[in-house]
Order: sequence, then C-alpha cells, then structure tokens
Amino acid sequence: MTAAGLIGTDRPLAEAYDLALVDLDGVAYRGPLPIDHAAEGLTSARERGLGLVFVTNNASREPESVSDQLTSLGIPTQPDEVMTAAQAAAKVLETRLAPGAKVLVVGGAGLRTAVTTSGFTVVGSADDEPDAVVQGFAPELGWKDLAEAAYAVGRGAWYVASNLDLSLPTARGYAPGNGALVGAVVNATGVTPDSAGKPSPRMYELAVERAGAERVLVVGDRLDTDLAGARAGGYPGLHVLTGVNTARDDVLAEPHLRPHLIGEDLRALLVAHPEPRLESGWWVSRGAAARVVDGRLELDDTKLADDADGVDIVRAACAAAWDSVDSGAGAVAPDSVPEFAVGDH
Repeated sequence: MTAAGLIGTDRPLAEAYDLALVDLDGVAYRGPLPIDHAAEGLTSARERGLGLVFVTNNASREPESVSDQLTSLGIPTQPDEVMTAAQAAAKVLETRLAPGAKVLVVGGAGLRTAVTTSGFTVVGSADDEPDAVVQGFAPELGWKDLAEAAYAVGRGAWYVASNLDLSLPTARGYAPGNGALVGAVVNATGVTPDSAGKPSPRMYELAVERAGAERVLVVGDRLDTDLAGARAGGYPGLHVLTGVNTARDDVLAEPHLRPHLIGEDLRALLVAHPEPRLESGWWVSRGAAARVVDGRLELDDTKLADDADGVDIVRAACAAAWDSVDSGAGAVAPDSVPEFAVGDH
C-alpha cells in the first residue's frame, strides 16, 4: 500500500480474494432496477472462484426476498448469501438482553423475523414496557410508529438502530433513509441509538465468520458506510462508481472514508488494479498523472497507456491529493477537483 492509501493487484480481484462482501442498493441494483454490468461482473467473478455475501444496511426485507430479487436480475443467490442489518441488529440485542426479553420492533418484516429468531418477544407498544427498541427502515413507517419508539426510549428502553443511513437510493432518486427517521426519535428523546449497520464492521465480521473466508474484499458505493466500515474492520474496500458517492468524493475523502481500490462498476472485480507510483513529482497510474501544487490539483491524462481505463486518472488524483494531506502539505482546494467523467452519475 502506498502512503496515499491505495493498493494494487497484479491479478484480477476475483482471483486475489476468496470472498467479496457486496453492498446492494447502488451496487447490485437501484430499487427494482438492475445496475449496468452488475450481473456480468458478479457472475464472472463467481466463475473465477470468488465467494459472495450481499451485505446490506436495509433491514426491512427478509433474506429470501433479497435473494429472490437478485436471482431475478441475473445474479443467482441463496438466502444464506445475504446478511442484513436486521440480522446484525438482533446480534447486538443478544449482547445485553436475555432470551425472551421484550423488544419493540419499529421496522419491517425482516427486522421482526430477525428479532424473533434470536429468541426475543416482539411487542407493539411502549405500554408493554419493552426492554429495548430496535428501529429499521420500512416504507410503511409513519408518525405513530416513531412516536411509540420515542415513548419507549423516553421511559428508559435501550435504543438500537439497524443503521444510520440518511438517504436511500431508489429508482426515482434518493429518499430519506433509516437515519433520517431515527433522527425524529433522537430529536424527541435526546437519546442516540447504538447502531448495528455499516459503518460498524459488525455485519462484515458476521458474514466472514459465516463464510469461513480468509481473503476478504468489501465492495460498496458509499464512503460513509461501506468504505468506512471496511477501514474500521481492517478489510480492503473497493468503491464502485454506480451509486451515491462519486470519483470526486474519493479524491476529497477524509482518511477514514477512503477506498483502497476504485472501479467504474462491478466489472472491476474481473481485472487487475494498478497501484499509483510517485514519478518525478507526479503520481502516475498507467500513464495518467496527477500532482498537487500550492494546494491545487493538477491532472495530465495525455500519456495514457494502452491498457488504461477511465478510472486511472481518478487513481492518480486520489494518490496525489491523499499524499498531500498525509504528508502535512495540506488539503487540496475543492474547486481544483473536477467532476470526473466516470461512474453512473
């Protein structure tokens, strides 16, 4: 790994790792719609021996529902290849609650099933005196559900959230996510919940334990959840540019949010990834070059190698910008960082 934080591989990622922990929304699909090249990339990666577990902060759905959707989109998946934030939240509850403890579930079927499977008693009201409140996203949640959670938390129930994502990608755009709904309860009670989902690495750890893998790669589209979780858990993280965060976001990312690898889409699993190198003051990736001068990013893509792709200039730019920060020279001026012409944006 360079000082700038990117790593490289001399063989395709699908051959360098034995398990990929793959996010769903913004990576494999967007709402009900497939993402271009997702099925191609994942199917080919599997054929090369890469195991897959789909790890999602969405707690509203059963693993069977998720696996059925993936299969319908050309990505054959079994329910035990899905790890949801609902399952992780139930595991968090197990750390403090005894079997049979009463839990007020504010969320969808996936969360209710996970809590029940863990041996807890699901209740529907703060008046049932629950020991804990667990909240996950479900599109049918309304004011009455949030109010019931607030009443229980205000009376002392332990508050757990499946995740704190502020936004949720849908086919029509970005909608409020679970974190936005959790915010209503937090504002009403002043209590911040314990979170089971990314960026906590707990779901990754559970998935790795289930799969028995040794060489693990995290794949996601969000820096503040997927890639931050990879950094927190000590896993290399691949950022695919098909969802929330852009290539420009990579360049400007704070150290704990930085990806280790960058790809335009899931076909990135099928190729080797160059590691940027420092040459004569420029950070270079297959001929694409970048440097920081007086706090401003300078790019040169006039000498691209025949095997270069659109992400090479992003890799070089990240290496230059991150090195400037890490060396103490200072952050790059945001207005000097362009919107790169790669990714699904």
